[in-house]
Amino acid sequence: MDVILFLVSILLIISLLLPFFLLLVTSPRGQPPLPPGRMGWPVVGETLEFVSAGRRGVPEVFFKERMKMFSTQVFKTSLLRVSTAVFCGPSGNKFLFSNENKLVSLWWPRSVDKVFPLASTSNTSIEESKRVRKLAVAFLKPEALQRYIGTMDTMAKMHLQTKWATAATSTVHVNTLVKTYTFALACKLFMSVEDTGVVAKLEKRMTDLASGILSIPLDLPGSTFRRGIQGSRWMRRELMGIVKKRKSDDLLLLGSTCGGDHHHHHQNRDMLSHMLENAGDDETSTLSEEDVVNKIMGLLIGGHDTASCVITCFINYMAELPHIYDLVLKEQREIAKSKRPGELLNWDDIQKMRHTWNVACEVMRLWAPVQGGFKEALTDFTYAGFFIPKGFKLYWSPNTTHKNPDYFEEPEKFDPWRFDGMGPAPYTYVPFGGGARTCPGKEYARLEILAFMHNLVNKYRWEKVIADEKIIVDPMPEPAKGLPIRLYPH
Repeated sequence: MDVILFLVSILLIISLLLPFFLLLVTSPRGQPPLPPGRMGWPVVGETLEFVSAGRRGVPEVFFKERMKMFSTQVFKTSLLRVSTAVFCGPSGNKFLFSNENKLVSLWWPRSVDKVFPLASTSNTSIEESKRVRKLAVAFLKPEALQRYIGTMDTMAKMHLQTKWATAATSTVHVNTLVKTYTFALACKLFMSVEDTGVVAKLEKRMTDLASGILSIPLDLPGSTFRRGIQGSRWMRRELMGIVKKRKSDDLLLLGSTCGGDHHHHHQNRDMLSHMLENAGDDETSTLSEEDVVNKIMGLLIGGHDTASCVITCFINYMAELPHIYDLVLKEQREIAKSKRPGELLNWDDIQKMRHTWNVACEVMRLWAPVQGGFKEALTDFTYAGFFIPKGFKLYWSPNTTHKNPDYFEEPEKFDPWRFDGMGPAPYTYVPFGGGARTCPGKEYARLEILAFMHNLVNKYRWEKVIADEKIIVDPMPEPAKGLPIRLYPH
């Protein structure tokens, strides 16, 4: 028995170390060298240094140090147990964004498929992403989203009234409340789910799932990765029930409106109905209930964490910079004065919020909601004089440009006027990615952020309870203590 356990242990160690040794592969004879860099420790590589920099509130340090030591254009490392070439600067961003599906393609770490397993074994997460993207783009384009601005405005008002105005001590923890708001809005707009009890349960599991996706893929009791897997399974069961009920309800509604108001039903469908109605298209003819659940889970992740971290950091900076707050308040009060009593925000109002959006853009420059993304080399190629072999994993990050003085003067200074006129140089400002892979939810996030801030600044001033509270990345930017603030109603 002891011999068997010993052999199993040896095989386990070999299986863990083999990927690391494969990372040390050199370029074929006659080819340029691989990018310079270091692979770090066996198994974990440099993942701990990468994560540690974010948790200290300086995620850009990981990139700055290696760009200085190895190359300002591309360096190699090991992240999440895979060999990775990090492409740096605007030229690196441009190369990866403009060569999508030519030289490179989307890739996710194994933790994604483990935490976020696909319904069909014939699909990969990449193929699944392409399919959800096509459906999402049609639903999330500006002209389609305009009809939801009133809903966003209404829900922001209701959230502030029920969650913020009732605070017994006039002190609230922003990060928790904003996540509750953005997730409730996503449930409403994507699935028409409004039951607060259901939404709260889904949000708790979504938090576990989102944290697990980009964690170190070690399936151990109590680990973030294990909680992510468990949260994913629970959410899949709950969402399957919602999908089945919607299909049944839609069939009943369709039968009752065959000679009547089916057009009205079509015009007011949410994202879930949009997916179910398009399940018969040529490219999505195999769209099953499991596929729909996958897509809705992906959209809920995107609609939950990204906007909430921007809003939270926005509120943080407004507390620290009263002169910026005053300018935002002035702009929002002018819009509020132009409205009739009870009239909700509309598309024209959103277009007037230019300075407020500049402030949000500066927040995202300093704390991009997405810290980067992986791709995979589809073929051998040479970049910046270095050899990139087929199958090598590639990584881009806004942290190579957003706080780089070569592209942003005084990068640590909060300066929303950077976005006046022509704004930053191309490929230096990439909070939503770029090229064919630009985040399809960019406009949704803009409307959601602006509608919420319009209501918040018109209702309150605030100050931080913890004056020196830091923002950290874990795995998205958020104040280390949740940003407790004291509210002062106007």
